[in-house]
Amino acid sequence: MDKTKIIISGSIAIDRIMNFSNHYKDLIKPDKIHVLSISIFLDKLKNTYGGSGANIAYSLALLGENPILIGSVGPDGKDYIKKLKKDGVNTNSIFLSHLPTASFNVMTDLDDNQIVCFYPGAMYDSQKSSFKQWKNENALFVISPDDPKLMNRLVDECQKYKLKMLYDFGQQVTNSSPEILIKGVKAAKIIIANDYEMSVLSDKIKMTLNEIKKSVSLCITTLGPKGSVIEGRDIKNPIHIKPVKPQKNLDPTGAGDAFRSGFLYGYIRNMDLKTCGQIGSLVATYAVETYGTQEHTFTKKEFVKRFHKNYNHTLAI
Repeated sequence: MDKTKIIISGSIAIDRIMNFSNHYKDLIKPDKIHVLSISIFLDKLKNTYGGSGANIAYSLALLGENPILIGSVGPDGKDYIKKLKKDGVNTNSIFLSHLPTASFNVMTDLDDNQIVCFYPGAMYDSQKSSFKQWKNENALFVISPDDPKLMNRLVDECQKYKLKMLYDFGQQVTNSSPEILIKGVKAAKIIIANDYEMSVLSDKIKMTLNEIKKSVSLCITTLGPKGSVIEGRDIKNPIHIKPVKPQKNLDPTGAGDAFRSGFLYGYIRNMDLKTCGQIGSLVATYAVETYGTQEHTFTKKEFVKRFHKNYNHTLAI
């Protein structure tokens, strides 16, 4: 059988990452939430390349994959596409829109709590995005955060063509209707989300977390600095993944996308699920150690050495 391809649909964005040395809980008065007015002085600000789909593709390319990325950028994203191609991402299916490239703006406090503002821009011009051309190939199709209408259409394609799908609704869980989310959950073979997103999903679709986990083959919940847990219909007992302690904790933005990259790398190679989660955890830690979602780098030799140090297991990559 041919090697499994990874086809990723997701946002391609210009990130503005901001940090401040305080806590949201110290700035917000709960009894005045109806007239909220706060001013935040930032300690750090950096413009960088990002977007969920592009971030996942980037770290997969670092590991040696040549993932196919589909999505849309504006005229201001041409250099970004050149950069992704140079990194090893297949960019042939990225559509050039007349709208500006999407913009992701995030503020992170000392507790790693985040407030995000997202301007979709070219994401709304996504009529060219489709999985159809790969419907007869050995592939895993990743639906990561993007325009909810596009995500819904791609879920329909996965159902129609019986495609193996990873549903990564992410922060779009708050912008998607319960009907769309239920459809995505039912069509998915794999779900990956953080614990907050899973909680929001549960509330919106009126299913308990346990019911959601039993409805898909694999349900992976990331827990930030506490690691992750792999559960699902095909898992007898939960698999807890120990996190890799960062050498320096600069910013958590993009760590979840990096985890997905590592997990996918192991998964398409039929590695055991615990190892897949451990690879994801290590890639996520590399992301945390840099300021920006595509600033981390590593060689395979460095990665294998660090993996062995943390998990006492020799990884063949």
